[in-house]
Amino acid sequence: MRLIITLTLVHLCIFGVAQQQEGDTTLLQEIVIEAFETDRPIDEVPASVGILREEQFQRFSNTSILPAVNTVPGVRMEERSPGSYRFSIRGSSLRAPFGVRNVKAYWNGLPFTDGGGNTYLNLLDFSSVGSIEIIKGPGASLYGAGTGGVLLLKSPEIKQDLIQASAVGGSFGLQRYMIGGQLKRQNVTANLQLARHKSEGYRDQTALERNAVNADVKFRTGNRGTLSSTIFFSDLFYETPGGLTRAQYDADPSQARPPSALLGAVEANAAVTNQTIYGGFVYDHDWNNLWATTVGVYAGHSGFENPTIRNYERRDETNFGMRTHTVFNLLRGQSSVGGRITFGGEYQYFVSPISVFDNDGVGNPGALQVEDKVISRAGLIFSQGDVELAPGMFVTAGASINFLHYGFMRVAPSPAINQDRDFNMVVSPRLAILKKFSETVSLFASYSDGFSPPSLAEVRPSTNTFSNTLKAEIGNNLELGARGQAANRRLGYDIVLYDFRLKNTIIVQRNAEGADYFVNAGRTSQRGIEALVDYEIARGDNKLLKIWASYAYQHYRFREYVVLDKNFSGNALTGIAPTIFSTGLDISAGKKLTTNLTFNYVDHIPLNDANTDFAEAYILFGMRAGWNSTIGRNNHLEIFAGIENAFDERYSLGNDLNAFGGRYYNAAMPRNFYAGLNLGLGPRH
Repeated sequence: MRLIITLTLVHLCIFGVAQQQEGDTTLLQEIVIEAFETDRPIDEVPASVGILREEQFQRFSNTSILPAVNTVPGVRMEERSPGSYRFSIRGSSLRAPFGVRNVKAYWNGLPFTDGGGNTYLNLLDFSSVGSIEIIKGPGASLYGAGTGGVLLLKSPEIKQDLIQASAVGGSFGLQRYMIGGQLKRQNVTANLQLARHKSEGYRDQTALERNAVNADVKFRTGNRGTLSSTIFFSDLFYETPGGLTRAQYDADPSQARPPSALLGAVEANAAVTNQTIYGGFVYDHDWNNLWATTVGVYAGHSGFENPTIRNYERRDETNFGMRTHTVFNLLRGQSSVGGRITFGGEYQYFVSPISVFDNDGVGNPGALQVEDKVISRAGLIFSQGDVELAPGMFVTAGASINFLHYGFMRVAPSPAINQDRDFNMVVSPRLAILKKFSETVSLFASYSDGFSPPSLAEVRPSTNTFSNTLKAEIGNNLELGARGQAANRRLGYDIVLYDFRLKNTIIVQRNAEGADYFVNAGRTSQRGIEALVDYEIARGDNKLLKIWASYAYQHYRFREYVVLDKNFSGNALTGIAPTIFSTGLDISAGKKLTTNLTFNYVDHIPLNDANTDFAEAYILFGMRAGWNSTIGRNNHLEIFAGIENAFDERYSLGNDLNAFGGRYYNAAMPRNFYAGLNLGLGPRH
C-alpha cells in the first residue's frame, strides 16, 4: 500500500508539472509565511512548513483543532481522553507520555511553551485559534530548544465589526457554546470571546469541562508603531481513565482502568484540573524603511491538580519572559542583494512548588509524600540573514546560542536537598537555499542543527525523583523539497524528503505502578517523505470541487539502543506509524451548500521498544455538511451536521508507550454525530 500511494503521488505531480501553464495569479503567493521571520509567500520560503487556516478548521466539528492538524503530513495530534492531548512532529511523541515534548509553541508571537517545557494546548478553545504554522524539523536557529519543530499559533484575524455566536451538540454529551465580538476601527482592533465546552466522553471517567475567555486588542501608536495585547483565562477539568491491557480493551474498550494492586481510575477519581491565566504585550516599531524592532513580554500562572491511581499531585506554576528581535532590511539599489538581517533574543523564567500526597481512595489528598520546588532559567540569542542573491534565488543562514539552568529543592521530607543542573551552551546553525524556476515551481534544500534538553517533567518525573544524568538530545536535519502549482494552477503540491539523525534520544519508560521515567537511548535515524497535493476539479461561479491528499512515510529506527542486557538497535521507533495517509473531497455549491469528506489511514504502531506489541492499523471516515445563508447585507448563518468514525472503527488514539503490564490502550470514540450553527451579525448600514 505504501508503494502504491507513493507512486500515485509522484505520478500525479509529474503529470501536473508536464501540463503547467502561466496565469495572472498564483495561489501559493496568497499564503504569506511568518515562520523563521520570513514574511514571504510560501513558494519563497526554504523550509518545510505546514499551514492551517480557517477553511481547514471548518471542515470538522468546530470543537477541536485535532482533526485538522492530522491532515498535515508528518504531524500527529492524539487524544488519550477528551482534553488530554499529545502533539508530535516527525516522531517527537517518543518523549510525550502526555502533552507536548520537543516542540516549541508560540502564541501571537510570544512563548507559549513555558520555561519548564510544558505546552498546555488543551487550554485553548477551538474558536480562539485562527491559524497555525507548523515548522517541521529543528527550528533552534531562531526559536531555541526543540528538535521536533515549532508551532506558531495566532488568534483569528479581525476583519470587521461583528457579533459572533456558535453552538454545537453531539454524541456522548458533547456541548460547546461560544459568544464573542470583533471591533475594527482605523487605529484600534479588538476581539473578545467566551466559550464553554463540555462532554461526558465515551469511556468511563472521561468527562470534560472547559470555560475559556480570550481577548486581543491592537492599537496604532502614531504612524510607525503598534501595541498588541493578548490575554486568556481557561478553567479546565478533564477525567483520565488510564490505559487498558489488550484483554480489557477487547472485552470492553469503554471501561476505565479497573482496580488491581492499585486503585482503579474511577475509585481514584483520576482527573486533571488546570486554571491558567496568560497575558502579554507586543510592541512593533518601524524606525524607518530600513529598521524595525519588536519587543514582547508575557506572564502566566497555572494552578494544577492531578489525583491519580498512585497519588495526588498539586502544582503552582508561574512563568514570565520576553522576546525581542530587530530587522534590518537590505534594499536593492543600496546593496547587490535584497533581503533582511534579523537578530534578537529570548528569556524565560519558571518556578513551581510541587506537593505530592497519597490519594485517600476517593480522589482527595491524604498524607504528604514529598514537597519540592523547581525552577528554570532559559535564554537564547539569535541572528539570521535572509537574502535574495539573484532574482528567484533565496538564501537563509542563521544560528542561535542557547542557555538553560534547572534548580531542584526537596523541601520535605527532611533533610532538605538542593540540586542544580546547568546544560552546556549550545550553538544551533541553519542554512537553507531556495530557487524559483518559474512563477509556479520552486525547489529548496536546508540543513539545520537542533538540541532539546529534558523538560522539568522529565528530570523530575512522576517517580518523584530528580535526574541529574539525563542528557539533552542533539539532532541534525537535512531536507530537500519541491512545491508549486501546475495544470493551469489547479494542481498544487508540496513534497519534502528528509533525513534526521538524533543523539541521546529520550525515551519514556513506566514502572510497575505506572509512573513515568525517562532514559537516553543512544541514537536514532529518522528518514521520511511528506507530500501534500490538492487539485481543483471544478471552480467558478461560487462553486468548487476540490480533492486533496497528504501522505507521510516514516522510516524511523533506533540505531544504537542498549538498556542493561537488552539490545533494541535496529527496531522501529516506538509510537510511530510508518505510513499515514489522508485524503478528502471539498464541495461547495453557490456558497450555500458545503460538503467535506475526510478519509484517514494510520498504519500499525509499535507500542514498546522491543517491537513485540503493536496497535493495529485503522481507517477513519468522516463527513460534514453545511448550509449557509446571508441575512441582510452583513449577517451570516451556517447550520451544519456531521459524522465522525463513520465505519465505527475500534482504535486507540494516544497509546501509553512501554506501559507496564501491557496497559497501552486508550480507546477512542466509536461512530459519533454532531450538529451545530454559527451566527455572525454585522453592523447595519
